[in-house]
Amino acid sequence: MKLSKKIYPLLLILLGNTMYCLGIVFFVLPAGLITGGTTGLGLFFSHFLKVPLGLFIPVFNILMFLAGTFILGRSFALTTILSTFYYPVIFQILQTISGGAPLTSDPMLATVCAGLLVGAGIGLVIHAGASTGGMDIPPLILNRLLGLPVSIGLYAFDFLILILQMFFSNTEQVLYGIVMVLIYTATLDRMLLFGKGRVQVTIISPHYEKINRAVQDVLDRGATLFEVEGGHTRTESYAVLTVLSKRELVSLKNLVAGIDPDAFLIVGQVNEVRGRGFTMDKKYRR
Repeated sequence: MKLSKKIYPLLLILLGNTMYCLGIVFFVLPAGLITGGTTGLGLFFSHFLKVPLGLFIPVFNILMFLAGTFILGRSFALTTILSTFYYPVIFQILQTISGGAPLTSDPMLATVCAGLLVGAGIGLVIHAGASTGGMDIPPLILNRLLGLPVSIGLYAFDFLILILQMFFSNTEQVLYGIVMVLIYTATLDRMLLFGKGRVQVTIISPHYEKINRAVQDVLDRGATLFEVEGGHTRTESYAVLTVLSKRELVSLKNLVAGIDPDAFLIVGQVNEVRGRGFTMDKKYRR
């Protein structure tokens, strides 16, 4: 069990970096798209200084890794070292396999596919608690030294890299590049919330004691009681608050209806829940 918990994040990092490279090698490069990150910076140096992309990426990643290790410490190094050295390797392998041949001649389709693969790839790596290295590191350094939010740093560097590529790209390439950045940003946001969404239900009923006990005994979910007062009747009572998965919502509704058909339910979407029963194992009662 402990071994699987250690291997799982490593597999996510490898899969995430592979998906990232698939998007770059099979869609971004053949379609001549512009992008942010290390690859975008590499495209700039490749055009003006004729530095091969396959050489620029590993050298730049190693330099950023050393800078991050020196400033951010050993814990950073341990979570980033796999991406730093795996990405250039899988990049070279996929480039050899593809031979530069595009999978599609439609630039918009290439833009969408690249955005989805890059966003999903980065999301998997972050899910594993790691970094993809490269241009992800400067924002982390600025955050440590100047307190600049990491998200702002990422957007700023991506924007600057896109501007650099405008000097050798036409208007359509620039527009496709912007669309791709928007797609992979949206995909990344969805990936970070994937599997974490829950529903929060507030139940107001005079039979709150029975409902509270049923939620714990039948659904095996925790519940919280808090004082409420009717706005019209001014009657003091308790409401039951619980958080559960979407699949359990129907069971909860049927459970409450069986106890009090007139119960008042408020159901809300929750993006993420951390704690016992969700990100931690349950403690079952005997």
